Amino acid sequence: MSESQSGEAAAQRDSAESVHPLVRVGAAWTWRLLVLFAGLLALGYVVSRLEAVVIPVALALLLAAFLMPAVDRMHRRGVPRSAAVLVAVVGTIGIVGAILSFVVQQFVEGLPDLSDQFTTSVTKAQEWLTDGPLHFSDDQIRHAGDNVVKAIQSNQEALTSGALTTATVIGEIFAGAFLALFTLVFFLYGGDQVWEFVTRIVPKNTRSRVRSAGRQGFNSLVGYTRATVAVAAVDAIGIGAGLAILGVPLALPLASLVFVGAFIPIVGAFVTGFLAVLVALVTKGLLTALIVLGIIVGIMQLEGHVLQPLLLGRAVRLHPLAVVLAITTGIVLAGIVGGLIAVPIVAFLNTAIRSLCAESADAAEEAYESLTRADPSTPMFPATPDEPDGPPSAGDARSPD
Repeated sequence: MSESQSGEAAAQRDSAESVHPLVRVGAAWTWRLLVLFAGLLALGYVVSRLEAVVIPVALALLLAAFLMPAVDRMHRRGVPRSAAVLVAVVGTIGIVGAILSFVVQQFVEGLPDLSDQFTTSVTKAQEWLTDGPLHFSDDQIRHAGDNVVKAIQSNQEALTSGALTTATVIGEIFAGAFLALFTLVFFLYGGDQVWEFVTRIVPKNTRSRVRSAGRQGFNSLVGYTRATVAVAAVDAIGIGAGLAILGVPLALPLASLVFVGAFIPIVGAFVTGFLAVLVALVTKGLLTALIVLGIIVGIMQLEGHVLQPLLLGRAVRLHPLAVVLAITTGIVLAGIVGGLIAVPIVAFLNTAIRSLCAESADAAEEAYESLTRADPSTPMFPATPDEPDGPPSAGDARSPD
């Protein structure tokens, strides 16, 4: 190296050393975090473009986590794997179809009475507004109604365009349902082989750890789905029993909606239960609505302080703040379905990443132990004599014996 090059290198080294260590560390962290953020943005863009594929596959993975224990149990008892998958899938479709048909039938049968009670409640509300302490005039109420009608007429074009896209939305729903069902069958029949095929892109030295982390993440999904079904059943039974005791119409369909909504932790059951509060307000009055609201709040407290820690806490181990943030992010990105699959995705990643980190630490410890066990009498880092700074002198040179 020439003197000019060595001088430039020394100048660069001096300029780098003149920067405060905290600034250097902060800069190193910053550009790495920016790279990670760019990767997350790219992944989010790809997922948003492939939403019609990603969401059905995610739903199929959740259903597979729920049905896999039953399929494995039947297979261990001598039932062929294909027959076990067929029984599980057909049975699930039958149960879900029966529940949906029951809910729709109950709503259709109870809708006329509910409409009459709603009309009566609106009339009473108008009378209270005019004859009550507010003393609104009939002209003011009529003017408010005219404003609503004008708003609907002004947005008629948007409403019409939305109605025209109904057929497209229904087609997308059926296509997504078919893709989810098709994927579910393969997950149940040979999910382990699918995972091994996907992980072939991972380098060989880490492939086994990645596969193990994926299996542990899937096991957390199994526990999550079981616990969620149990929590949803408790919510639906508690709220449905309260509605039936109070004589609120459509108690069973409303309880079924609560059961479905409870699959979105923390907020799902409360939002669907608020519909029961509205029905109680319209049909039974303010006092009954307040009682229903108190029942829902009590059930939510039971869920948050007893059921979630006992059931979901063991399966997922997520902080409530992480659950709420995941649900909010999922709803913003993909609507109700995003809120449904957000927490399972976070739970899967949490378990898988923890497993990878633990296995990496175990691998490092095993490597260290293997080195120490190789030859205990030989030190790992043997000391070497210090070399002099300059070249050896003629007096230091010794000829071999």
